Formats: sequence, C-alpha cells, structure tokens
Amino acid sequence: MTRRTPRLFAAALAAGVLLLGGCAEKTSNDTPAAGASGGAFPASVGDLTLAERPEKIVSLSPTSTEMLFAIGAGKQVTAVDDQSNYPADAPKSDLSGYQPNAEAIAAKSPDLVLLANDTNKIVSQLVALKIPVLLTPAATTLDDTYRQLTDLGTLTGHQAEAGAVVRKMTDDITALTKDLPKRAEKLTYYHELGPELYTATSKTFIGTIYALAGLENIADPADADGKSGGYPQLSQEVIVKADPDFIFLADTKCCQQSADTVKARSGWAGITAVKNNQIVALDDDIASRWGPRVVDLLRAIVDATAKVPA
Repeated sequence: MTRRTPRLFAAALAAGVLLLGGCAEKTSNDTPAAGASGGAFPASVGDLTLAERPEKIVSLSPTSTEMLFAIGAGKQVTAVDDQSNYPADAPKSDLSGYQPNAEAIAAKSPDLVLLANDTNKIVSQLVALKIPVLLTPAATTLDDTYRQLTDLGTLTGHQAEAGAVVRKMTDDITALTKDLPKRAEKLTYYHELGPELYTATSKTFIGTIYALAGLENIADPADADGKSGGYPQLSQEVIVKADPDFIFLADTKCCQQSADTVKARSGWAGITAVKNNQIVALDDDIASRWGPRVVDLLRAIVDATAKVPA
C-alpha cells in the first residue's frame, strides 16, 4: 500500500488504469543476440523496442519492481521509487511514482523506465529525452499480471525466468483452489482499504482473488452501476446489516487497523466476523501489488476461511 490517505488511495484506484502502451522506440540493424536467459535483442513489447538488454532500469512502480526481481532482472535495476520496499535489496531512492520528475529520472541515466501511470504526461517528457518507457498499469485480471511478467521478461532478457514464474503462479493458484470446501452457502466478506470504509467489489482485481477462494463480496450492491469504479465507500450501517462472515484488513500498515480496533468500533460487536474472531490482518503491500505475491494473498484468504467448517 502507499503512505497516502485511504481516501486518496481509493480515489486513485477508482479513477481507473491506463492502457498498456510502450513509448520511446529504439531500433537497431544489428543481428539479434541471444540473452543470458534465451532472450534476443532487439526485443519489442508493443511499440517499444530495445536494441540491447537494459542494464540501468528505473522502476517507479512497486509491482513492477517486485516482478523484475522475481524474474531475475534485479541486478539490472539501478533505482526504484520511494514506495518500492520489496524485496529489501531493491535500490530504493527518493524518486516518486505519484509525482514523477523527468529531470530526476533522467539523472539516473536509465536505459528503461517502468511507470504505472502517465501522471503529468511524464511519458512524453521522457520520450523527448530519448529515454525508453514502458507503462505497466495496475492489472485488472490475473492474465494481465501474467502478461506483464512475460513482457518484462522479453524486455530484460529473462524470458525463461518469467515463464517459470508464471507457471509457478498458475500451479500454486490451482493447488490452493482445487480442494476448497463444498459449502451450502458462500462465506461473505468485507475487504477494507482504509478506516474510512472504502472497499473493493468483485469487479476489481482484488475481488477476483476472493472469488477464486469461493467468497461472496458484501460490497457489490454498493457499486452495482460501476460509478465508483469498483471502489465504493460503505457506511457502517451497510456493513453491519450485511453481517459479513469475514473482515479482511488491507490497512494494517497505513492506518494501524487491527482486530482490536475493529472490535472497538461502535455497533460492530454483533457482526459475525467480529463475534467469531474472523478478522484477518493482511499485509497492505501484498494486498495492493498484483504481481508474484498475489499467490501469498490468495493463500492467506484460503487459510483463513478453511478454518470455518463446511
């Protein structure tokens, strides 16, 4: 998660994501050379072509940072944004992905920049400086996550490793979901983005992960028309009336929420999740970065709900 307020975080999510689009083409007439992992250059993803394997990558997306290290391209990363705190050895800097500065980015002499969005038209600014850019917006489906991993593998010369990561993710997800308990009625849940009670519906990426675990989202009626972009703000009355079986907190780091703070909320004592101690504290970062650690998120959900007898 970010250090921004829950309202700003939810607003950013609800605003939607940009289409994946590469810019700043590089071309070469050289004969393609095999990379260390079977990659070949020139390498292209969309409109972006890299003549050579990038060795000075700047990532201004925590999710992309995690992906790069997962596929073995970590040694090619020279700087990451101030929110990229995983893995621990990522070269964190004072660069911002929310308010990117072209001059500060250029000072890192990157041969590839990864961005989650085009804030302040940063892409065109970097293109003007002849810096290759790839937009990797927040995934909306698992297929998006797999495609982004594959694309990064292509551009960094780690195609084989990227393919292996995707296969392991799909295998792990299959293993986690194949033997779910058969229930007469689905367990219901509330996923909390912040104490202001912003949440996510089944139409969001996070919602699809809960669906894989066989859960029903109490937030869906609150954004049936989609006007909140899948991220509505609920009222305490709506949550209490919906009486979810589980409460999942994705605001434990940003906002210090816990089972104790939830239990202390006025009127929440009668909620099934509270009465049965079924309040699950998630890692904010894992719950908001839809890369390789999505499997860890799904595992946390499956493990928590498996404790309820079918």
